[in-house]
Amino acid sequence: MVAAAQTQNEQRGLHVLTLTPFYPSESDETSGCFVSEPVEALAKIGITNTVFAVQPFYRKRSRPRKGPIAASWHRYFSLPSGFGLSTAGAFLFARIVSAVRDLERARHIDVIHAHGPLPCGHAAMLIAGELNIPYVVSVHGLDAFSTEQVAGRAGQWARRISRRIFHSAKRVICISEAVREKVLEGAAGSCRTSVVYNGVDPERFSPGAASSTESVLLCVGNLIPTKGQDLLLRAAASLVSEFPGLRVEIIGTGAAGPQLADLARQLGIEKQVRFLGKQSRLEVANSMRRCTVFALPSRFEGLGCVYLEAMSTEKPVVGCRGQGIAEVIRHGSNGFLVGPENEKELTLALAILLRDEGLRRNLGRQARDTILDRFTLAKQAESLTRIYRESAR
Repeated sequence: MVAAAQTQNEQRGLHVLTLTPFYPSESDETSGCFVSEPVEALAKIGITNTVFAVQPFYRKRSRPRKGPIAASWHRYFSLPSGFGLSTAGAFLFARIVSAVRDLERARHIDVIHAHGPLPCGHAAMLIAGELNIPYVVSVHGLDAFSTEQVAGRAGQWARRISRRIFHSAKRVICISEAVREKVLEGAAGSCRTSVVYNGVDPERFSPGAASSTESVLLCVGNLIPTKGQDLLLRAAASLVSEFPGLRVEIIGTGAAGPQLADLARQLGIEKQVRFLGKQSRLEVANSMRRCTVFALPSRFEGLGCVYLEAMSTEKPVVGCRGQGIAEVIRHGSNGFLVGPENEKELTLALAILLRDEGLRRNLGRQARDTILDRFTLAKQAESLTRIYRESAR
């Protein structure tokens, strides 16, 4: 019976309903690109996606962005901050179940792909109970049960609900083995998991000749303490005497921005540091092509698409041991790994790379080969397709 159903699915093509709080909008083309770009890659191999992008009512309304696969945006009631996270999925379910029912009447939905257990995974679990549509759920970070984000009783409820979501899902899709370990540890091992690494468009993030004669350290990520931009600034301050032309470029926005700017001033390197704010995908790719070394010393990273993108542009990449990216970077072969919060080790790694152009080129070539071999959007789409077919009705 299962084999026959799978063969039928393969013959007619799959229709997936994607539920996600992350998706590009008219005002922000980069948000959720790690969801939208795989959806576009899936379309190229015959998988149809209907995308419901969701947001709580208290956030500024997002408008659909024109693109290959546009989302319909659905706003739902939720209590502000992490306190309301454990109940947000129920409110989201109430908001969209009618639209899902109408979509199911118009075209059979084979499987729901929820991005994040809360709130989308919760809503998908409730829809599965109401409409008998199976679901899979992706976990995009190490905070698999939202207990880092939410404290106290609300955090305990978030953990309980997340466990139910993982147990009921046809598959829990984890972006790295590090994330899978967190899921299995918290769920007591009683759920079915698969690792599907994020993919990169190797044409968008293609190699290019560096246009600057200066040495440029590039960092891309939200400006929050766990990303380690402060560590990078301290390391850069130790290197400017040996590399007087050194420049640091930091792409991203976040609450830690003012503190990082103050730190650059205190270290006496404010003239060497450029805070570039939010950049388009094209601008990020161009910055990666121009930089000398890409470094993101993040200490709480499920994987990190930006590492893969920089590797795809043939740049030497520095990440941290014990994070998801350590499953991709082979230290000294296709990049460097340093200890989390280890300023001396980061400084030494950057100095070695800045001194040796031949080493940078060799690491960059190996990095690009790694991406082409295992981490393209096409390979990610193939893995997702297998999971969809195994999970579909």
